[in-house]
Amino acid sequence: VLFQIFDAFKPRLHDSNSKVSQVALEALHKMIPVLKDNLSPVINMLIPAIVDNNLNSKNPGVYAAATNVIQALCQHLDTSLLLQPFCTKAQFLSGKAKQDLTEKLA
Repeated sequence: VLFQIFDAFKPRLHDSNSKVSQVALEALHKMIPVLKDNLSPVINMLIPAIVDNNLNSKNPGVYAAATNVIQALCQHLDTSLLLQPFCTKAQFLSGKAKQDLTEKLA
């Protein structure tokens, strides 16, 4: 069931309308403390969706929402679940997103 929910939710994180992406990120931020480590099956799908467009966004609302989600993941999930997806994404990012993710890894 979790896969079905997040398969439907993930495109909202990639939406070309920045308001849609921002609201999706804000909703995800609220879900993380509730779901915690239950997100582990979908974390490899979520991290790229959160990071790819949103962490380098020129829109301050989208960028802030993305950084809040990353922070919530670090607070509420076992960090060992995040290590591999963060490392993988950090290798291929550029700009502020690479810097932000590298700081989280450190």
